[in-house]
Amino acid sequence: MDVELRHLKALVAIADRGTITAAAAALHMTQPALSRTLTQLENRVGVRLVDRSSRRPVLTPAGRTLHDHGRAILAHLDAALADTAAVSRPLRVGYNCAVLGRLTVPLLRSWRQRAVPAVPLELHRRDNRSAGLASGDVDVAVVRALPGDPRITTEALYWEERLAALPDDHPLAGRDRIVLAELAGDTLALCRDLSTTSLELWPPERRPHRVVEVRNVDEWLGAICTGEAVGIASAGAAESHAHPGVRYVPLADAPAVTVYLAYPAHPTHPGTEDFLAAVRALAADGEG
Repeated sequence: MDVELRHLKALVAIADRGTITAAAAALHMTQPALSRTLTQLENRVGVRLVDRSSRRPVLTPAGRTLHDHGRAILAHLDAALADTAAVSRPLRVGYNCAVLGRLTVPLLRSWRQRAVPAVPLELHRRDNRSAGLASGDVDVAVVRALPGDPRITTEALYWEERLAALPDDHPLAGRDRIVLAELAGDTLALCRDLSTTSLELWPPERRPHRVVEVRNVDEWLGAICTGEAVGIASAGAAESHAHPGVRYVPLADAPAVTVYLAYPAHPTHPGTEDFLAAVRALAADGEG
């Protein structure tokens, strides 16, 4: 039975896109060519795979079975090709606001000292919720808000204290600890795509009176150090983003932030599992 990858790609595209037109466009081929490819596949397996009697093609039971296996075969092929290409390149670690806070330097040093694997790490900041995973820019990521992408697996590593980020001349900047309600009269700098903070943290009657939205941590720091706003950060973000015009003050009544390790369901680098194991071990030691 001489079934080729192009046959499986055609079946998967038809099922996923819902129409021959959309599937052909996704595969960069004409509709007649796609129809011929599907017919050729059906002839080679000897069964009808797609019911074409309705306006939208529907997979038959045999078609659904081959679709599921075909999808897995294509995913394994993609992973194999990615592994092959990745052997000669660094492992790319994404983050959007901080890596592992105070554990970042120990991680980089311990990884550098390892004899096997001899794979360098590259840190990449990406100002989006998945820290570059969804777009394939990185191989693994550390995030503090769930990416919300079914292709990405996440696991909780540890928890970090929340801090208020205040201009250094703010009336509360010299305090050892404050509560959220004390910020009710301030403007809050908020990066909605990245932040673990929302107005829901505050009691309904004592929330900041205004929100200014920023696009990344640089704009966030700029809004705070100039006195335009205050912010809320995790301890790891504060560790990574010290600024002479910003004071970080612990919040007595704010819930902790969860730090997540995130990675694709199908690894894109052969060193991924070694890295995950190293981060898990470091996080466990840090908690101890």
